[in-house]
Amino acid sequence: MIYMCYFWSFLNDKKKKIEMNEAWYDIFMEMLYKKYPKKNQLTEALMDLLCLEREAVYRRLRKDVVFPASEIMKIATEWHISLDEITGAASSKISFSMHPINYLAPSEEDMAFVQKRLKFLKNIEKISYSEFISVSNTVSRSMSAGFPQLYKFNIFKWAYQYGDGQDNIPYSQIIVPEKLLEEVAIYAQQMKHLTNTCYILDEKIFENVIEEIRFFHSILLITDEEKELIKQDLYGLLDYLHEIANAGCFPETKNKVQIYISMFNLSTNYSYFCYDETEVCRIHTFLLYDNICYNAQMIEKFKMWMQKKKRTSFKISEVDEKSRIEFYMERRRLIDEL
Repeated sequence: MIYMCYFWSFLNDKKKKIEMNEAWYDIFMEMLYKKYPKKNQLTEALMDLLCLEREAVYRRLRKDVVFPASEIMKIATEWHISLDEITGAASSKISFSMHPINYLAPSEEDMAFVQKRLKFLKNIEKISYSEFISVSNTVSRSMSAGFPQLYKFNIFKWAYQYGDGQDNIPYSQIIVPEKLLEEVAIYAQQMKHLTNTCYILDEKIFENVIEEIRFFHSILLITDEEKELIKQDLYGLLDYLHEIANAGCFPETKNKVQIYISMFNLSTNYSYFCYDETEVCRIHTFLLYDNICYNAQMIEKFKMWMQKKKRTSFKISEVDEKSRIEFYMERRRLIDEL
């Protein structure tokens, strides 16, 4: 009798595993059809991606043949499908992924991740509609990308707080690898090709940066000359944001930009990105890292949160010239006093 109980327990466990695997695979197939709702489009896309004949793709879509692990990984990577999210779907868990980069000595894996990000951005110009919304209480990567000293200052802060090397590296000894400088230059250029951009900024975003600079200057990690260099980039960023706010667009591409100033303190930096049929949300952590999620439920929450942030902010782009000028003049005064 005891042996029979063990036998039935074994069969039930095995049955559950089979059901779980089938459920996982069904969710994976659903994600493919969400990416390409029409079967002929999905077939063509899989033929191109996997270098397969049409009949071989048909067999996989009919489930006569199961996609091997190597093909599943390739599809998930190229089409931004989270396998963690699929396996956790039954438990209603939402998965984020993060690739921590060593910004002072990036590995080959780090640079492969960077190149993938650039490839992703380079496709933007070919797409009719794309959108980026950023909620920030610091000068984020998307804002500092066109200003070398501010970008270097962000890496300096990252090295001071989270770097793997020795502590307290002076600003003068921070050397950003050339391959990352090339990446950020392309990043700055490509972000301006988004058809719609919205920045929701903490009212004290410039004050926060100024206080950080003062701190590092006070402990002798930034010299007077270096402080002046960073200060000039702060002026440059402020002037650039003012130019964008006046025109309501990027001056280089004429693509639409909205700028809001939050009336509440922003405790978390996060962003939402959309192009073609791909949507992604990010929570920005550890200063320069991104926790990335493609979950539709999470993305809808991000959109809702951002709309609520707009309702508790005032718009300074295009409209309300008085508020725009007051914001600009007050921040310029603060930079003057640095």
